[in-house]
Amino acid sequence: MFQQEQSKTELKQLGEFGLINHLTSTIRLQNTSSIKGVGDDAAVIRQHEKDLLVSTDMLLEGIHFDLTYVPLKHLGYKAAVVNFSDIYAMNGKPEQLTVALACSNRFPLEAIEQIYEGLLLACNEYGVDLVGGDTASSKAGLLLSLTIIGAVEPGKAVYRSGAKTGDLIVVSGDLGGAYMGLQLLEREKAVFMETPGAQPDLQGFDYILQRQLRPEARRDVVEFLAENAIQPNAMIDISDGLSSEILHLCTQSNTGCRVFEDKLPIDPTTVNLAREFEIDPTVCALNGGEDYELLFTLPQEHFEKIRNCPLLSIIGYITDTPNEHLLVDKSGNTHHLTAQGWNAFEKK
Repeated sequence: MFQQEQSKTELKQLGEFGLINHLTSTIRLQNTSSIKGVGDDAAVIRQHEKDLLVSTDMLLEGIHFDLTYVPLKHLGYKAAVVNFSDIYAMNGKPEQLTVALACSNRFPLEAIEQIYEGLLLACNEYGVDLVGGDTASSKAGLLLSLTIIGAVEPGKAVYRSGAKTGDLIVVSGDLGGAYMGLQLLEREKAVFMETPGAQPDLQGFDYILQRQLRPEARRDVVEFLAENAIQPNAMIDISDGLSSEILHLCTQSNTGCRVFEDKLPIDPTTVNLAREFEIDPTVCALNGGEDYELLFTLPQEHFEKIRNCPLLSIIGYITDTPNEHLLVDKSGNTHHLTAQGWNAFEKK
């Protein structure tokens, strides 16, 4: 007797976060030291006088980076910094890093040394210790898996689920630059593939290229908040696009939001290049991703403390209407925010 083949669900139907939710929905924490599990930028583990923060990230060649235009030293630096960003998004401080690396025999020792130069440069810059890891061979290319361990005072960790009605929605830095840096690099790669030996036209785009190739984690923002006795109600870092991250905050907080297009911080270089590519700069800011800025909500009582801070922009407020996530455009019309950023399982 032949067995009937079971129907199969493609992972792209779930998306990255849908898959995570599906696989982890039945997990129940068993230890009192496990304060926060899956579902935030980092797990929280209570250890005596402080809470440990733990987060893991994986980067695969051809999926997360393209070695045609990503220097290996920059790759190491970025791989470390994006993990540090997860700890800052929990209102903590990154302290230890482990790195697992798998590579094929096309990589000589000198190439691996460049990656570690970047990793160590980031660790030195942010005061993080590289304390261990693993190496293995790979048949398919380069893979990096990093685990960051940080710390935060008990009760000071900030989750995605704490947003309150009336909270200000605040973002650090500017948005969309990393996405346009990627578009520029992809354009120049296409030119090179068609005309081998052609030199890339990258003059005048140092800022957005740095946003893509060598981002920085917003330690300065966490320090500013601490110095001004400001505790966000909810916080997340912007890795998959502003829209996606706002929806995470609202969904986990059971709230709605209103975001104002004319308040979105976008660098002029990003605006000009987006228009050259015939892309709406607002779309870059909302859906581009990889900015690694911090998005958080604050009680309105902190307005005076942050209104003139050059690090921060107030872009909207939290509402009491769950599932109503609105963008107010420059004409005053409202549009529903949707998550159109990175989907790890969608064919590109």
